[in-house]
Amino acid sequence: MDYRKVQLFLAAARYGNLTAAAASMEISQPALSKSIKALEKTLGVRLLERGRFGVSLTPFGQALMAHGRVIEAEMRNAVGEIQSMRGAQRGHVMMGCGPTEATRLLPLALKILAAQNPEVHVTVLYGLNEALMPWVKQGEVDFALSSVPAKSTDADLVHDYLSTEGATVVSRSDHPLTKHKVVNPSMLVKFPWILPRQRELERLAFDDYFASHGLVPPVAQVETTSTVLMKSMVMQSDTLTFIPKELIYWEVRAGQLKALEATGNQWERRVGITRRLKATLSPASKLLMQALKSVAQAF
Repeated sequence: MDYRKVQLFLAAARYGNLTAAAASMEISQPALSKSIKALEKTLGVRLLERGRFGVSLTPFGQALMAHGRVIEAEMRNAVGEIQSMRGAQRGHVMMGCGPTEATRLLPLALKILAAQNPEVHVTVLYGLNEALMPWVKQGEVDFALSSVPAKSTDADLVHDYLSTEGATVVSRSDHPLTKHKVVNPSMLVKFPWILPRQRELERLAFDDYFASHGLVPPVAQVETTSTVLMKSMVMQSDTLTFIPKELIYWEVRAGQLKALEATGNQWERRVGITRRLKATLSPASKLLMQALKSVAQAF
């Protein structure tokens, strides 16, 4: 298969629109359509279903996209390695990042990278682990910075531990509970909550915390994957949340939010880098990973 044709197909699959995909690849829409039809002819299958509102993947297209993303990632890393061998301190890193790590860890690492290697370009995709891990496996990103398990449960992934952090009950700075030095579970159940969805590590720890004290966990008034929404609701009401302490670092310094000391709360999570076991990391990716490890050691 012609790699360029695969690239054009991947663009069409991502955008779901041939005109937008063609613009992103800087070619005409007819040229893109012709390339994809040629690829379909080579494979002997239809890759895209064309409709009034765009294109969608057929089962054959889904299969090609899964493998095509990995090929694309390896080609991107190969180009970076060749540039490094030529002595060029440049490259492009595609990485995923969780909300907590985007608060301080990643910005500080990017600052170091920019100072030492200003020609390295970084694209950061933001999300929770339920999105980040598939992106890593499919080659959509070179690696992800987020929470990692103590022991890998996926043979295709490798987790490099960086640091450990704790979660905390969070309220607005003038919440009624802030007058107490320590709060207990019985005090917490009286207030409304906005929480991560039940599959997330913080939510599981939250439920376990109340269960360990013989209480039924509070029902979440709102469940969300948005940490922005969590913090906004907490700032504007008596609503509480339970999230990693690092996530409210700047709001605490600004006097907007407060971490409450809750009796018996010992929850911690491991932060690290997740990458594909068989992936070839580009020199640019390695430089950013080194910066992340340097910053994490100082936390």
